[in-house]
Amino acid sequence: MDAHQRGRVRVERGQKRIRVYLHGEVVADTRAPLLVWESPHYPAYYIPVADVRAQLTDSGDTDRSPSRGTATILDVTAGGRTAAGAALRYADSPIGELRDAVRLDWDAMDEWLEEDEPVYTHPRDPYSRVDILASSRHVRVELDGVCLAESDGAHILFETGLPPRFYLPLTALRRDLLRPSDTVTHCPYKGSAAYWSVEVNGTVHDDLVWIYRTPLPESQKIAGMACFFNEAVDLIIDGERWERPRTPFS
Repeated sequence: MDAHQRGRVRVERGQKRIRVYLHGEVVADTRAPLLVWESPHYPAYYIPVADVRAQLTDSGDTDRSPSRGTATILDVTAGGRTAAGAALRYADSPIGELRDAVRLDWDAMDEWLEEDEPVYTHPRDPYSRVDILASSRHVRVELDGVCLAESDGAHILFETGLPPRFYLPLTALRRDLLRPSDTVTHCPYKGSAAYWSVEVNGTVHDDLVWIYRTPLPESQKIAGMACFFNEAVDLIIDGERWERPRTPFS
């Protein structure tokens, strides 16, 4: 695959058909999306202007990017309603591939499809992989000297660019230390996660453990299992204390 890099931005032609919906109408339908890494963690989709079906109207405002140039901010009209400022176009970008493409605001749209399947939160990175393996390693989770969980029946989730995540049976957790949380996060590979906070020695540590009760099909092996942030707890694996990793979630 051909890729173009300028500064911290990488541009690559995607291989999936992408459809975007708003107010019950198709905003865009393309077989030639651009994957644009504006940040190092995951790409954004840019849609060729010719494949945008919704009405795009200049809002009169602009947005400046040091790498992509100056963008015209566009209103997107579909289904008789308008999403204000929901698109950007860098018509004079120093990155040539972006000039004839539009970046639709992910959250302003109602639905994104990769081929015929919904995708949530952000596009899947073609260079990220998720493997989930059953493991008999002895896993102990501690915080401030208190054991939070202990198990010989973990499932380890290996995801490109992140430390291994140890998903444990709920029976392995100190449930008396868990406190309900209203937090919900979304992952394009795993689905929607619910959270608990943990109270240790009178201190509540917010959103320290999560669970995917109904994960996406490719992540079914972690359904109903709980995982702690390696970054915020002490993991003892087969008797060896692991160093806490530094990640974007630290």
